[in-house]
Amino acid sequence: MICMVMTEDLQCLKEIALMGGCTAQVWASSQTIGSALNISPQTASRRLISLESQGLITRSIRPDGQYISITKEGEGALRQEYADYCRIFGRNGGHYIIEGTLITGLGEGRYYVSLPGYRTQFIEKLGFEPYPGTLNLRLAPPGIQVRKKLDSLEWITIEGFTADERTFGGARCLPCTIQSVQCAIVVPGRSHYPEDVIEIIAPVNLRNALGLDDRDTVIVEVSA
Repeated sequence: MICMVMTEDLQCLKEIALMGGCTAQVWASSQTIGSALNISPQTASRRLISLESQGLITRSIRPDGQYISITKEGEGALRQEYADYCRIFGRNGGHYIIEGTLITGLGEGRYYVSLPGYRTQFIEKLGFEPYPGTLNLRLAPPGIQVRKKLDSLEWITIEGFTADERTFGGARCLPCTIQSVQCAIVVPGRSHYPEDVIEIIAPVNLRNALGLDDRDTVIVEVSA
């Protein structure tokens, strides 16, 4: 059974692991560990004593200095820490909620979504034929911060194309849901796109299907 390990001790344990302590005995002085952790040798020594008392490391003294190895229990503590971070940042556990206020767009969405060069890709890559038009949401500062985090996810690329001697730029999409309706956030490839606005496409007219009006609050959910 893995005991609760203090954050400071985990930092020290991780440093020993980075030195190779999970697979072999490694030479490490209190001064070396203290320098790596930006703490005094005395503090590093106390942490080593704490780790040893918890059974997370073993230490042996040789003529050339101190050798440390991480025990099975110590490795288990590190694995638990790793699992916690995976739940926080891992794609399988990521779930984001963006709250925005419904606004009226400029009407460009209807035109662009209806173009065959885009529509065909939406059907192929998103799995639905979008209703001609986009739902536009204005984000408050908290929503903007969540929106920025979405950039680390894997977006679907919509390629640009040429039609009628005119070039149309690419875009990227991120699947999402609004009240369980399958949707996708669409971000045009052009630069300087406002960070406080998101456009959403769906297989239905979301305003009508969900009874939405301007200034209504809309919750968008994204599962990584």
